[in-house]
Amino acid sequence: MKELAKQFIGKECMIYTLAGSESPVKGKVKEVTDGGIIVERADGIEAINLDYIARIREWPRDKKGKKKQLFIE
Repeated sequence: MKELAKQFIGKECMIYTLAGSESPVKGKVKEVTDGGIIVERADGIEAINLDYIARIREWPRDKKGKKKQLFIE
C-alpha cells in the first residue's frame, strides 16, 4: 500500500478508512511513510495509519480542471 499511496503525493484526495461509518478524509497528501500518510486539510494536518486505509481516490475534476462538488461514487 505504501508504494501505491506514493502516487498521490501532492494531489487532493479522498481517503477511505476501514471505519466506514465516517466520511472519507479529504485533503492533499503531503507525505507517505512506512506507517502512515500525512494529509493537509483546511483545519490542519492529519496522520492516517496505512493499515486502516481501504481506498485512496484523487478528487474528481471536470473538463476545465475544476474540482467537482457533487459526484456519484
